[in-house]
Amino acid sequence: MSKKVLVAIADGIEELEAVTIIDVLRRAGADVTVASVGGKQVTASRDVKLVADTVISDCLGTVYDLIALPGGMPGAEHLRDSSQLIEMLKEQAASGRFYAAICASPAVVLKPHGLLENKKATCYPSLLSDLDKSEQAKVLVDGSLITSQGPGTALEFSLKLVELLYDKQKSQEVAKAMLA
Repeated sequence: MSKKVLVAIADGIEELEAVTIIDVLRRAGADVTVASVGGKQVTASRDVKLVADTVISDCLGTVYDLIALPGGMPGAEHLRDSSQLIEMLKEQAASGRFYAAICASPAVVLKPHGLLENKKATCYPSLLSDLDKSEQAKVLVDGSLITSQGPGTALEFSLKLVELLYDKQKSQEVAKAMLA
């Protein structure tokens, strides 16, 4: 059964994280929607141009099995400032469905909006002290929350998302095909 996933992007996001999340989840068979909190074309942190499938306002009211946030600056700030995305994330967390963030996004997007309360999380090392219950880990799962450190952990993070959405076997199949 295909899982519905939303990956939110914005100008200034970390392209390696965004593309890795999208690619790995699609390889696993997930129905991934890439939604921008701004215009459909974004310029990522290293000037790579990405084109979203849609804009975040078109995703309101849709139920997703997972909402995933790449990091990068100032991309994480743009995600943080999207009231529509935050509304969706709060509903996702309240329902017990998966939500995930990597790099700057746990500290910059999730924490200011109360989405890390009573949750252990990790993030980009220079922001770790901003988290209340932080832990130094490449990938950390606490209930329906999945967090990770940054570009170098994006593949491990994405494979963990596949494992949680599907199962360990599916994650291993995707990893093997990618020579990971």
